Amino acid sequence: MDNLGQKKTTAPAVRDIVIALIVLGSVWGFLEVGLGGAMKAGDIPYKGDILTGLGIGLMAIGFAFFRKPLMLIGIAAVAVMVRQMAVPMLHLSFFCKANSSLAVMLGGGALAGSVALAGRRIGTSKVSRVAAGLSAGLMAGAGFYFIGMRVAPCRYLMSFSRPGGFVAWMVAEGLIWAGLGAVFFPLGYLVGERLRDRVLG
Repeated sequence: MDNLGQKKTTAPAVRDIVIALIVLGSVWGFLEVGLGGAMKAGDIPYKGDILTGLGIGLMAIGFAFFRKPLMLIGIAAVAVMVRQMAVPMLHLSFFCKANSSLAVMLGGGALAGSVALAGRRIGTSKVSRVAAGLSAGLMAGAGFYFIGMRVAPCRYLMSFSRPGGFVAWMVAEGLIWAGLGAVFFPLGYLVGERLRDRVLG
């Protein structure tokens, strides 16, 4: 048994991990730019939440296949770099995408920390996967409130800069992020686990 409670299989090469990291991060980034732009043009509600859920699912696929928590931060970093390509192309200010990029990185870091703390339980318990996704959403939401206020405080975020604002923010956004993590992380993990079984045997 490995450290995540799964059967021992041939370990993937570092090259494979790097390639997967780049592919998954790029897919996430292009979804944020392409699909996000289309959804914005179509005035589709909850655009950011839908994209966040897809990103969590992609990170979960990578983690389930390679079992490397730090890989999640790398996937998020690649997604941010792809997102930032829109800055010079569209002649936008860097800070136009700063908070959304911050949210992506916080999500990757929080999820990496959650699965690392869960350890081998992630591989054997569906409840642990739900809990890892949920706790990552709460941590990312809390982190975004405090850091986002200083990085690029938009009008919406600043509306929570008041007594009791943190609680109101967590109710309005943090709980949504937690719910997305609780749903999309187990789903993505299931996909990644099945891919791993097919490829590595």
